[in-house]
Amino acid sequence: MPVDSLSATALVEVTELLAHPDHYDHQVVTVSGRVTSFQLATNRDGHPAFGFLLQDTAGTVKVIGLGKADVREGDYVVVEGIFSRLRQAGRAIVYNEIKATSVQSMTRMNPDLVG
Repeated sequence: MPVDSLSATALVEVTELLAHPDHYDHQVVTVSGRVTSFQLATNRDGHPAFGFLLQDTAGTVKVIGLGKADVREGDYVVVEGIFSRLRQAGRAIVYNEIKATSVQSMTRMNPDLVG
C-alpha cells in the first residue's frame, strides 16, 4: 500500500464530510476536488487570506486560509485543514468549512493530468 506523501491523514470525500459533519467537527481532514469561486481577501489584521469552494463529484465545501494560495479557478487541489461543522462569523453562521493548513495543486504538480 503506497504511503500518502501529503500526510498520514486519509483522504476523505466531500460527500462523507457533508453526510457526517459531527464526526469530523474540529478534526484534521484531507480532501480533494476542483477550485471554484476563488477569492483573495485581507483579514482584519491586514494579512492576505483566501477562500474558495472545493467541489468533488457530489458535494461542495468551503475552504478558507491565511496567506496566499498558489491555485487558480478550476485547479484540482488537495486541501488539508481543520473541518468545522459550523462557525459563528458575526451575525452569520458558516456551515461546513475547512480552515486550510495546506493547499496543493494537483494540476500544477502533474501537468500530464491536465486535459
